Amino acid sequence: MNNTGVQAREVDVVVVGAGQAGLSSAYHLRRTGFEPERDFVVLDHAPRPGGAWQFRWPSLTYGKVHGMHSLPGMELEGADPARPSSEVIAEYFAAYERAFDLRVRRPVEVTAVREGTGGRLLVETSGGVWSARALINATGTWDRPFWPRYPGQETFRGRQLHTAQYPGPEEFAGQRVVVVGGGASGTQHLMEIAPYAAATTWVTRTPPVFREGPFTEEFGRAAVALVEERVRQGLPPRSVVSVTGLPLNDAIRQALADGVLDRRPMFDRITPDGVEWEDGHHVAADVILWATGFRAAIDHLAPLRLREPGGGIRVEGTRAVADPRIQLVGYGPSASTIGANRAGRAAVRDIRRLLAEVPAGA
Repeated sequence: MNNTGVQAREVDVVVVGAGQAGLSSAYHLRRTGFEPERDFVVLDHAPRPGGAWQFRWPSLTYGKVHGMHSLPGMELEGADPARPSSEVIAEYFAAYERAFDLRVRRPVEVTAVREGTGGRLLVETSGGVWSARALINATGTWDRPFWPRYPGQETFRGRQLHTAQYPGPEEFAGQRVVVVGGGASGTQHLMEIAPYAAATTWVTRTPPVFREGPFTEEFGRAAVALVEERVRQGLPPRSVVSVTGLPLNDAIRQALADGVLDRRPMFDRITPDGVEWEDGHHVAADVILWATGFRAAIDHLAPLRLREPGGGIRVEGTRAVADPRIQLVGYGPSASTIGANRAGRAAVRDIRRLLAEVPAGA
């Protein structure tokens, strides 16, 4: 029994999340001798396989996805670039779970992870309580869309939505749309919406940086190192794109030439019928689309008090510095698809070391 009065099921490792990071971790657990359901369990709150990809908008076809890396042990091959990425990747993840018999439990919502007895962690969920010696947190960011606050926001008579709710471009036909955000999603939304909308306006907090030339491995490593340094200091992680800038491809060049990507500085307030700058300039709008990114979905870890004064969790590799039983995979530098694969392997290596040092029941 535990302090909730419920019988906890015991395993060595609980994996929270079954997106790229969670499935990679589960694969490496399996590969090194851990048995699903006996030694580890994978809990996922989504209704079906596919991680956050299953919620992506239909117009994000597989051909538009940047750098989707296959999961370890099974290539994603022959996918039709014209099909929605939500379908392609969901089918691939489902096949992967079957191929390696990962037995993901879903939908299971993890509500809290707290200190248990005997050095164990208590993982409280909608599907019961688990007692674990270690936990791999692979919850990503999709469930924590970031909505900035601006004066007058509540007075806006039009529609406000976030990238997480983006339905595709057709829904904006004939409307005046303000897109907020200088990342990949913001530019993609603008380029899609522009042919349908009556007018589009692009605003960003800082001027966007467009990157010429190929994305080399060396450049990628340098970008990841910068994100890594932030989490090592206990600061909230930034996205890798915020460090690398936006790739200047043919579509972006055309959008710049056509005036679609004509960036304005961030407005100062929202009015009932649009947005306004300090100098009195006003743009009328029917829709404000916030392409303002996401934050790490880690609220369930709050009882363990892992956050630093800077607002983030200090991480060395994938290990939480404040609690070596917690591995964060897909957090900060490992939030890319290739990063998640490598981090899954590193987290399992760390856990094996930890469990060897601290015998069960110690």
